[in-house]
Amino acid sequence: MPHRPESIAAVAVILPAYNEEATVEAVIRAFRAALPDAALYVVDNNSQDATARVAADVLAALGCEGGVIHEPRQGKGNALRRAFMEVDAQVYLIADADLTYPADRAMDLIAPVLQGRADMVVGDRQSGGHYERENKRRLHGLGNRLVGGLINFFFSSRIRDPMSGYRACSRTFIKNYALLVEGFQIETDITLHALDKRFRILELPVEYVDRPPGSESKLSTVTDGAKVLFTILQILRYYRPLAFFTTIAAVCVAAGLIAAIPVFDDWLRYRYIYHVPLAILAAALEIVAALMLAVGLVLDSIAHQQKTNYELRLLSGR
Repeated sequence: MPHRPESIAAVAVILPAYNEEATVEAVIRAFRAALPDAALYVVDNNSQDATARVAADVLAALGCEGGVIHEPRQGKGNALRRAFMEVDAQVYLIADADLTYPADRAMDLIAPVLQGRADMVVGDRQSGGHYERENKRRLHGLGNRLVGGLINFFFSSRIRDPMSGYRACSRTFIKNYALLVEGFQIETDITLHALDKRFRILELPVEYVDRPPGSESKLSTVTDGAKVLFTILQILRYYRPLAFFTTIAAVCVAAGLIAAIPVFDDWLRYRYIYHVPLAILAAALEIVAALMLAVGLVLDSIAHQQKTNYELRLLSGR
């Protein structure tokens, strides 16, 4: 079982790891050097190699506060959820255990949170062009831009790197974040949660390098990309229901009008409707559009009330 500190640590470094035997020692040593007073936690996410043993040996040799947390349910979201339940800290620094994020920028990320200037600081891989140069999986770069564009459009934001895995978050943010996703959608989900709940987000450019030889990515471009897009749709359905269902209603209205063109033509020419199936389809689509708009209005009212309750809970300090 991981060590549970009796008091709340100032900074906790959370390193989810799945089969990172080749890199986890170097990552731990790097963050230990950058943040010598921080507690370091490696979350072993059902690794099939020696990740947990290597991490435990290095943490013990360095005398680090923290330990190895075990989460058998596969997925980065599950690993972070377990860490957030087990670890108490004023600031949570989240990074990958694959040597892709610079540990020497850790203090830059946590400083704004410690100073009360931000609730979440994101290590931005995109602005300096490092991700574009280093990333060998070109579809991942395209996916990042697509996701960022969708998020900024629907939430009127200017987030440059919504899928970065290098973040510093305040205790208030973490302890009021219901982590429901299981996999690599976690970065998108946590960004959308921060935007929806109006937490202060700060992005700082960081240097990104691709994995070293011998370390393999666990990402699947198509599968994980589809999961991320599905997560965005889910978030929009939950947090922007009026926009989500109004969009569906608009599509139904347009489809209904297109289907009704031959029907209108029949009536104008012959004062009789020959395309009866199209008339039924057009009417059904317009009814569905009205229902979608009504559902959107109702759910928008519910979402507004949930936001009010969330704000009151934050103000009460619970």
